[in-house]
Amino acid sequence: MLIIDKPAGLPVHAGPSSKKGGGDNLENYFDALRFGLPRLPALAHRLDRDTSGCLVLGRHPKALRKLGKLFSDGRIEKTYWAVTKGVPEKLSGTIDAPLKKETRGSGWRVVIADDGQNAVTTYRTLAQKDGLAFIEAKPKTGRTHQIRVHLASIGAPILGDPQYGDLSPEERAGPMLLHARRLVIPISKNKDPVTVEAAPPQGMAERLRALGVAL
Repeated sequence: MLIIDKPAGLPVHAGPSSKKGGGDNLENYFDALRFGLPRLPALAHRLDRDTSGCLVLGRHPKALRKLGKLFSDGRIEKTYWAVTKGVPEKLSGTIDAPLKKETRGSGWRVVIADDGQNAVTTYRTLAQKDGLAFIEAKPKTGRTHQIRVHLASIGAPILGDPQYGDLSPEERAGPMLLHARRLVIPISKNKDPVTVEAAPPQGMAERLRALGVAL
């Protein structure tokens, strides 16, 4: 496997606009990540376009099958960092709220719905100042936009999120401050899990320092 530090703003694969030549995406660069193997690597999971941080690629089909099962079984520990507008009333806890993709006009968004897929996120507030919070979130399931919708539902939408939560146009502008900070992957039965961390991007790091976080 390969684990890369994906920049915010880069889709992991071609969407409708990319297929028409309208945008760049991570898969365009997979040929440079062969490192001697005949096949291109492939995505073992996904990150939103606007999310930065740890992303896992499988280098061949057997690895992809194994990684896919580890992700689907919930055996890979995922830790995300977020800077939010608003501080949760409960500074730590578990959000258990099913999620459903809903089509609206020509687009779609994810909503909390009783008939949605099971979705669980644990979180804790690590710092707060001037109405902003630094939150560590650990999704126990892997639903689309899960952390974004869950944090918005407890009054802590992520700064820069273009869709979810009560944010002003200014607060939606700029990079979304959601970062895939850490992965712990039990890839081998006979070895310790592989643990990787990605440093937050510069803009997020500046926000964290302003909240008093030492990096």
